[in-house]
Amino acid sequence: MLNRSSRHQKMSHVFTLALAVILVAVSINLAEARGKFAYISVDASTGKVLYSENADSRRYPASLTKIMTLYILFEELKAGRVKKSTKFKVSRHAAARPPSKLYFKPGQKIRVDHAILALVTKSANDVAATVAENISGSEKAFAKRMTRTARRLGMSRTVFKNASGLPNKGQYTTARDMATLGLRVQKDFPRYYGYFKTRSFKYKGRSYRNHNRLLGKYRGVDGIKTGFIRASGFNLTASVRRNGKHIVAVVMGGRTGRSRNNYMVKVLNRALKKVPRRKGVGLASTAGNPPSAKPTKFSAPPKMGKSNGKENVTSTNTPIITNSTGSIPLQKSSKTPLPKVANAGETRAKTVTIGGGSTWNIQIGAYATEADAHARLRKAQKTGLKSLKGKQLLAVKYTKGYRARFAGFNKNSARKACDALKRKAIDCFPVAPQS
Repeated sequence: MLNRSSRHQKMSHVFTLALAVILVAVSINLAEARGKFAYISVDASTGKVLYSENADSRRYPASLTKIMTLYILFEELKAGRVKKSTKFKVSRHAAARPPSKLYFKPGQKIRVDHAILALVTKSANDVAATVAENISGSEKAFAKRMTRTARRLGMSRTVFKNASGLPNKGQYTTARDMATLGLRVQKDFPRYYGYFKTRSFKYKGRSYRNHNRLLGKYRGVDGIKTGFIRASGFNLTASVRRNGKHIVAVVMGGRTGRSRNNYMVKVLNRALKKVPRRKGVGLASTAGNPPSAKPTKFSAPPKMGKSNGKENVTSTNTPIITNSTGSIPLQKSSKTPLPKVANAGETRAKTVTIGGGSTWNIQIGAYATEADAHARLRKAQKTGLKSLKGKQLLAVKYTKGYRARFAGFNKNSARKACDALKRKAIDCFPVAPQS
């Protein structure tokens, strides 16, 4: 039999192993979260990009896809090919779409105006497929029209594969492209854009509340759409008009609907401070200057998983965005470089296969690419924290991606430096010596 001391020692080893597994899982979640996050804010009157991060990197659109579905439906209405009273027939394929949905049966019909409201509020996947099939004959053909329309609008890095935003690894977009779509649906269809501010929709005795919780809670918000699948995180395109100012903003990759909404409020607050008041000014056509159609790679894209498509379902993969509060530090657009910090003790980052050596490290994130890890280290360095001065900047290569670390601490100084970084809204954790 084991004596008490031996049992205690064995339990201690088990606990240490479990803690190591948890830390690895957290690191993976951080990599996934950073791979999902992107945002952009745009002066809707001029198209000028105010602030952004990862604005041209590929992201899964989720139900933001339905903005394009509605854009094409609005084209049909404007051209007179359909009317609000036109009834669309639900096919077997459409009825079989997973939730969120209205649970139509094959052969049932829905009026166009009801379909619009169902997409805006409930984000119904069966209705999205129904719209697609009745306009183009099949959802596949409709998706091709969506992509062609995206190119025509200047959305150079977007490809659509379905009308709903349900998981498909070939369907992707960028925050900039979604901001452009948010501008164009207002510019091209002012008569129909008002649907996006509908806060609830009653249909056959049931009431469906709009997933965009900023409506009625943030002054000036007039739309437009939320989205969520596990692979994308929580997305939101928003438009706000206030005191002669008009902003369109996109946030992608939120950990929860609430944290995404809170971050969008920060984005809008900051953007509104920068935009001058204007009267009688029209809408821009694109969010800044669209880049070439050459796609960028996903940053650590998570594996595509099943999703019920509901806005407020919490994924079993619950990544942390950047810190324990769910907030993400705002970063200026790449067109407006961050100001240099005097006496920051800047040094160049190195890429290594083993980090730490005989010293303690501080890890501030896990990334898919070496460049992303280096960029995050430089950004943290520019905080000017004395505790980081003279420390090594390491991008530690692992089987999957790179871990951004500062090296050269002891246990106590690593903990204190990490606390200082967290006060700067930069998440981190100490890593023990590995030699």
